[in-house]
Amino acid sequence: MKNTDIREFTVAELKEKIASEKEALRKMKFAHQVSAIENPMKMKETRKLIARLNTELTAKENKK
Repeated sequence: MKNTDIREFTVAELKEKIASEKEALRKMKFAHQVSAIENPMKMKETRKLIARLNTELTAKENKK
């Protein structure tokens, strides 16, 4: 997901997306502990996406 796409989200959409990505990351971590997942770099990408979403959420909340 590109930063331009993230900027178009509303605050509510950002919070919803963060929650869903955190859940996906939690599931990936569990699957990786049980047996190696096919692409472990996906966890890194998901963490970075969560960070970008949190950054944009903070910027929008401070703008109000």
